[in-house]
Amino acid sequence: MKNVEMSVAGDILTIKVDLTKEFGPSSSGKTIIIASTEGNQAIENREEKVGLNVYKKNG
Repeated sequence: MKNVEMSVAGDILTIKVDLTKEFGPSSSGKTIIIASTEGNQAIENREEKVGLNVYKKNG
């Protein structure tokens, strides 16, 4: 994962992303990647999965 922190307290999932970070352009070049789980990721000790992309328009 890039710039994604996940934590679970009881039945509440909290996802933390630093919006000041950038990881360069997407493969199309239309957006700048800020954070990604890089596919679906399991939540520790849970059945659920998370798929997350945070990005902004390039230019």
